[in-house]
Amino acid sequence: MIHVNTTVNAPIAEVWKKFNTPSDIQQWNQASPDWHCPKAENEFIVGGLFSYTMAAKDDSFSFDFSGHFEEIEPESKLVYLIDDGRKVEVLFSEKDGLTHVEESFEPETTNPETMQQQGWQAILDSFKDYVERKN
Repeated sequence: MIHVNTTVNAPIAEVWKKFNTPSDIQQWNQASPDWHCPKAENEFIVGGLFSYTMAAKDDSFSFDFSGHFEEIEPESKLVYLIDDGRKVEVLFSEKDGLTHVEESFEPETTNPETMQQQGWQAILDSFKDYVERKN
């Protein structure tokens, strides 16, 4: 498993909402400024499907990050399976008005694990920046 985490200066209810709402996901779901998320859809229930389009802003490349939700514990835990079968677990906890977010995921076999960790951390950092800008 690969782990990434961040602490967001916002209440857990707001962090949870912005992590899981498609219109918010489109605003933060990119690893660098030259990428974006032009489409995000999810049926936010256990067994529900999600699909987030990740695309280079110059239209040179895009892909869908998709799967289904396995477990949803509001403001606490999210578990989903990516379509390639890899499991992702996201834990949320709050202390003193700060929300800690920790993601653990099974690596894929194409790219080095260090690169995967850096990419997922960059997306999580983008999420933190988005939430804190909106406060």
